[in-house]
Amino acid sequence: MIDALTDPFAGGIAQRALLEVILLGAVCGPLGTWIVLYRQSYAAESIAHAALPALVLASLAGLPLILGAAGGLATAGVAIAMAGRVRGIGSDSATAVVVTTMFGAGVLLALRPDAPARLGEILFGDPLGISAGDLTASAGLALAVALGLAVLGRRFRLVAFDPQAATALGASPRRTELALLALLALTTLVAVQALGNLLVVALLIAPGAAALRLASRLPGVLALSVFLAIGAGIAGLYASHYLETAAGASIALAAVGVFVVSLPLGAMRRAS
Repeated sequence: MIDALTDPFAGGIAQRALLEVILLGAVCGPLGTWIVLYRQSYAAESIAHAALPALVLASLAGLPLILGAAGGLATAGVAIAMAGRVRGIGSDSATAVVVTTMFGAGVLLALRPDAPARLGEILFGDPLGISAGDLTASAGLALAVALGLAVLGRRFRLVAFDPQAATALGASPRRTELALLALLALTTLVAVQALGNLLVVALLIAPGAAALRLASRLPGVLALSVFLAIGAGIAGLYASHYLETAAGASIALAAVGVFVVSLPLGAMRRAS
């Protein structure tokens, strides 16, 4: 029994993957809770998808994917801000247009004859391909997100649960929402190497949404979201090892499975 638990993480590659999913779970869980509370799930998906063309270009140039993701997210943010200023175009419409355009451009780049062999890694991630340098970068970014969540936690609570009082106390809802989106962009930088452009949203949203169904008080929700996100990551690595499935997809499916299980459990809790 002990061998079955330890064998998947016997090598250095698997150990780095384990540390990566622990880092991801520690920030994706609580951040996902706030994303759901602020109804920014579409933004989470959009931000990840908008980075695709820059990720492909980084791969073509032989650069680290994290640099491509940073460039893509910055470009998307500027484009969305500029489109949102056009009269008659709301922020949602601007986001949809920019994200669709950038994702389409990424697909066209990926279909070129000299498309990178790492395309699957770009789209679906590869936690087993995390290097020591990647892990160090992830740790630094995860620490920055964790500090941001700690510093802004009171403001997030005020704006989420009492916007009028928040404004009176100097917590601007607009600025608070922008701060949340900035943390979301940083977290996407952390997660894109392990879960890719398409699967990152699963770990960002599902554990937090499940925790909101299973716990009633916010501190308990945030703590549970961390446990569920890390648990989904580890469960995905076990599934990848024993079922010989792709690690990134296994983690995403485990995260979605956590949310599916929370549906009847949450209904039972509310009924009791």
